[in-house]
Parts: sequence; C-alpha cells; structure tokens
Amino acid sequence: MTQLRIFSYLPNPRVWKATIAARMCGVEVEVRGAAPEQLAEWLWDFDARARAEVDPERLKAAERPGRIGFKDRPLYKTDAFLAANPFGTVPAAFSDDGAVGIFESNSILRAVARLGAATCNLYGADAYAAARIDSFLDVSLVFARDAQIYLLALRGAEVGAEVYARASEAFATYLGGLEQALQPDRQFLTGDQLSLADICFACELALFHNELARRAPLDASHLQPLLADARTRYPLAFAHFDRLVRHPDFAPDLGPYLAKLARSPR
Repeated sequence: MTQLRIFSYLPNPRVWKATIAARMCGVEVEVRGAAPEQLAEWLWDFDARARAEVDPERLKAAERPGRIGFKDRPLYKTDAFLAANPFGTVPAAFSDDGAVGIFESNSILRAVARLGAATCNLYGADAYAAARIDSFLDVSLVFARDAQIYLLALRGAEVGAEVYARASEAFATYLGGLEQALQPDRQFLTGDQLSLADICFACELALFHNELARRAPLDASHLQPLLADARTRYPLAFAHFDRLVRHPDFAPDLGPYLAKLARSPR
C-alpha cells in the first residue's frame, strides 16, 4: 500500500531524497511526473495525470496562470492541490488519502523518515541529534536556492557575474562546512550512522553535477566550473559523496543519473 505519493518534474534528485530514505525504511512511495517541459500537459493533483486523460470541464476549472518556468502558458492545478500545497510548486507530496500535503523536498524526506522510523532510524537517537540533523538540512536550503538559480542560468548563452559569484560563495560555504563536519575521518555527517543529513547532501551535490553538462555558457563567460577543482578542495566531502553514490539504497537513483551527466556533451 502506498504511504506517500509525490508529484514532480523528473528526473529530480531532490525527489530521490525521499525514495532513498524509503528504501532504507521500508516505506512505500509512489512517484508521478514527467520531464519539466511536459508538466504543463498534466493536471496537478493528488491524482496527477496527463491532461488528455482529464474531463475538459474539470480541466477548465483547474486552469491557472503559469509562474516560474511556465510564464508563457497556463498550468492546471486543482483546488485540492492548492489546498494541500498552497505554494503551488513541485515536488508536492501527499498522505496516502491525499488529504495532507507536504512541500519542500527536505520536509518530504522527513515525512518518509517518520513513517519508517520503526524499521530504520534516520533521524537521530534523541532530540539533540535530530536538531543537529535539521541544522544540516536547513543549511542545504541556502545552498540549494543559489544553486538552482545558477543551474537555470546555465541553460542560457552566458552566465552573469553576480549569479556566478553567489553560487560560488554558496558552494564554498556548503562544501566547506561539510568538509569540517567530516574531520578528521568521520564516516557520516552526524553521529555514527547514516542519517537524513547524508541523504540530503548526496542528492543536492548530484543535482549540482548538472554544471558539468552545461559548460558552454561558462566558457562563453570565461568562467571556471565550480566543480573543476572541488575534489581537491573538499576531499573528505567528495569521498563521502562517492561512498554514498555506491550505497545500494542510493545507487538505483544517483548512479544512472550521474553516469548520464558524465556522458553529456560539454
């Protein structure tokens, strides 16, 4: 029985935070979605599906102005979708009956961990440990925002100096903190076992590897990829990343994704 349903653009490493945790915790998660450019052709709902499968009157009632990434065309979001996910964004998750909405990938990750806590504890042994894990999850949000702006900019012909500078600072702050957390030779970011902090880190850094597949705008702007010397600057963080990518609960999602990026024309 599905315990959590997620609707998102795909592939999306931020959704994989939840699917990785679900494998570890024995939680049944269903993911629905399509490529980013195809989501305008979907009804955004707990029962999300292609517009071609939806009654025209219901579709008309769900029509909304497009926002970021869809400003030139309408989107189709049901009232129930917006009641459950008031910011109207994806990824959007729902309880098994669709009544409760959960938004933001780290919150969806936390939901999976709570649902499966009896099988596998990914959220710390006590309130202090959980709060420390939350600290890493919160810091990742700051990095994720500037990283997202930067990666979107790499879809254009050039990258602005301000966008690059902010991404560079966010990257150095995030990876520098993780490097410190792994000193001198820790195997996990918090405590002595794998936690939500490690899952979040692996997925955010995997997403950032899109930079390597989008070199042309950086070359046009005479800028160096931030990942170019990152393994030298943050050896502990990248060694941990490599271990996690090989982990049997991470590999089904992150392995093929990173391999495809590595094969992409640059």
